[in-house]
Amino acid sequence: MKIGVTSQNFRTITGHAGKARRFMVFEAASDNWIVLTGTLDLPMEMSIHEHPAEAAHPLDGIDALITASCGGGFAKRLAERGVRVILTSETDPMTAVTALLSGAALPAPAADDHDHDNDHEACGCHCSGTNPAAG
Repeated sequence: MKIGVTSQNFRTITGHAGKARRFMVFEAASDNWIVLTGTLDLPMEMSIHEHPAEAAHPLDGIDALITASCGGGFAKRLAERGVRVILTSETDPMTAVTALLSGAALPAPAADDHDHDNDHEACGCHCSGTNPAAG
């Protein structure tokens, strides 16, 4: 299983996943080992917010993405790519990945910091302002 984590600083789980450009990628190896298999440091046009929905993306092929926050449009776009989005207030990537793989519950996300005061209709991200984990 491949798990992505939004991490703008490559140390902690960060939010606003739609605009995130830095990701850590973990993989479950044999004998219950979890391995950091790589990092992604993408240009702005490769953020999910900016990237065309129909085009291939470096996140294609992961099974789950752990993040601190995202809009409903982001979760929907990743679901269309076969990626499950998990929201959490956990800040340590390895702790979150370990919990996910063991089936343990992750702490609920903090209050939504996804800014819905701006005009998301115009930007085309189709954010719904809903918590994708609540549905």
